[in-house]
Amino acid sequence: MHVVLVEPEIPANTGNIARLCVAVGATLHLIKPLGFFLSDPKLKRAGLDYWQYLNLEVHDSFADFLEAQCPEHMYFLETGAAKLYSEVSYQQGDYLVFGSETKGLSQKLLEAYPQQVVTLPQRDVRSLNLSNTVAVVVYEAWRQFGFQGAKNLSEAGFTGPDQNI
Repeated sequence: MHVVLVEPEIPANTGNIARLCVAVGATLHLIKPLGFFLSDPKLKRAGLDYWQYLNLEVHDSFADFLEAQCPEHMYFLETGAAKLYSEVSYQQGDYLVFGSETKGLSQKLLEAYPQQVVTLPQRDVRSLNLSNTVAVVVYEAWRQFGFQGAKNLSEAGFTGPDQNI
């Protein structure tokens, strides 16, 4: 699975998403321009000590990303789309594309891929936090893959909900 952030602006969000990518085994793609430097302390702090495990690729533009990756399946997350993220049958190797915190994805990009635009339902707010949105969608895709690669919960000491209250 691949998570693509197009022109992310907030380092803490990107750091949280980086940590999420490590947790689920996804590759993180950052599309420039970035609203921060990769050396930003807020980015590093949010990603904790997981940076060494992250598969990170940085691309100069969306066109460069397309040329380098040649993605077969992409889904673009945008507020107000007609299709829900949960209606997608995700496949291994899919690219989940998210826009910046203040601008979202460009209209040009959305118009280029109208059948692949999906949304996360919400009410009474303009949009959700980027890292929260990425987490919901990524975990739905991973759930559909049967949480492939997840640690065995019993080996990690989880004995069931009643014993851990």
